[in-house]
Amino acid sequence: MPDDPQRRRASGRPAEAKPRSGRRSGGAGGSGRPGSGGRPGGGDRSGRPRYARNKTSRPGPARPAAPKPPSELDLALTAALAAPAPEPTTFAALGLPGRLVAALAAEGIEAPFAIQARALPDALTRRDVLGKAQTGSGKTLAFGLPVLTRLAAAPGGGGRAPRRAGAPRGLVLVPTRELAGQVADVLQPLGRSLGVTVTTVYGGVSIGRQIDRMRRGVDLVVATPGRLIDLLERGACTLDDIEITVIDEADHMADLGFLPAVTRILDATQAGGQRLLFSATLDRGVDRLVTSYLTNPAVCAVAAEVIDYGSAEHSALVLAAADKLQVATEIAGRPARTLFFVRTKHGADRLARQFGRAGVPAAAIHGNLNQNQRQRALAGFAAGHPRVLVATDVAARGIHVDDVELVVHYDPPNDHKDYLHRSGRTARAGASGLVVALIEDEQVREVERLHRAAGISPARHRVAPGDEVVTRIATSGTPVPPPPAREESNPSSAESERPGSGHRGRRAAARARGSRRPSSAPAGRHSGRHDSGRHDSGRRDSGRRAAI
Repeated sequence: MPDDPQRRRASGRPAEAKPRSGRRSGGAGGSGRPGSGGRPGGGDRSGRPRYARNKTSRPGPARPAAPKPPSELDLALTAALAAPAPEPTTFAALGLPGRLVAALAAEGIEAPFAIQARALPDALTRRDVLGKAQTGSGKTLAFGLPVLTRLAAAPGGGGRAPRRAGAPRGLVLVPTRELAGQVADVLQPLGRSLGVTVTTVYGGVSIGRQIDRMRRGVDLVVATPGRLIDLLERGACTLDDIEITVIDEADHMADLGFLPAVTRILDATQAGGQRLLFSATLDRGVDRLVTSYLTNPAVCAVAAEVIDYGSAEHSALVLAAADKLQVATEIAGRPARTLFFVRTKHGADRLARQFGRAGVPAAAIHGNLNQNQRQRALAGFAAGHPRVLVATDVAARGIHVDDVELVVHYDPPNDHKDYLHRSGRTARAGASGLVVALIEDEQVREVERLHRAAGISPARHRVAPGDEVVTRIATSGTPVPPPPAREESNPSSAESERPGSGHRGRRAAARARGSRRPSSAPAGRHSGRHDSGRHDSGRRDSGRRAAI
């Protein structure tokens, strides 16, 4: 609850009527007049002060705090936003090495986005960079290309520096496991063209395997702060050799309370190393991070409107609390992909189960799932089976799935930034989309404030189950194709005929060999390969790659 000066004033207890021994009569600054009980201005036995009959003597409403003057950082960002758009250019003209330009071209990425064209010239000269841009604006390549370019060369020029066990030379810090995987998916194939190795470090998966990869030597680590600190504390890696560090989505780091961990990690890197910080906003302590750890940074910014949040249609459905689940279930039954957002992990699981009981298959994704479970849920949703995914805000920025035509705010978000990040999962790359907020009667004013802060003016409807507006949404969207036939059902498939092949066959073979590994382990490995296959095929979409 926001701090209310009037509420705070009313809840405070003035001094008691009879001061105890050892305490000054009248309290701090009190008059000590007889009969006043030590209360400034007197008062009754309830402890409430007596006021004069003149109403003007009563304390009025608290005056709003005077706005803070803009800082130098704010002024620099304002100037960067006002700068004219960069002239059309190419990656080669920006100074990228030929092998990297060729690798980009092989992925169908020919021209840089605005944030890339602004950031690359300074970053390639090894200057610190502050980039302000929204999700989907091309931030990953804006910082990833300079990182790969620097790591491909030895500190004194020439070829790549030799790898040292447990001592990477580049570091990218991200707030979530999903984002770590997506950044690595973008940078790994580009890094191979330069001989630069990339690995990920995040929670929810085996730390032993991550330690093993670090000990074998790696050039670039994409990590979440918590798991990286775990490795540092175990002595599995050192940051002494870090030449270039990236902090991506620093505002989300602040939202999740990760800034103390981020500062601890930055303190462990070289004091003179290059640092790039990219963020959608610079509040909640991010500005202090910039001033403390970036030296005379080049400031690059792109206006928020270049990110296509506004192309989605927004609608507010006001309903009775008792009707909310039924209306949500009706909408979830539509033939296209639908993404629901809730506030809590348990709420995500509960809503997915409720949809399932109503005959609408749904998956949930939140912070309590391990990485394989989260990847399976995302891969299934990307394939359209199930068509419904229920997610929490922590997972919102890690969901990058094409063709999501509807986002539903089942629970209101915490603030307008979360509203925009949730809503940004639809209408991506110029596509159309619909954003629906299900609003209970007592939530109307709260959500109205969120919409105003987000600059959104939604169409508002009072609805009940079966209403025309609900039915129109429930029948909208591009139908998801049916799932492909299972490969093992084809008797001519060599894979299905070979003994011990397939999911069940490998488990049976493991039991027959007396393997000590749990029977679910081979299935997990199979699922992991299946998931990575889906992600690999998704990466062939060059348009989506360029927008990351």
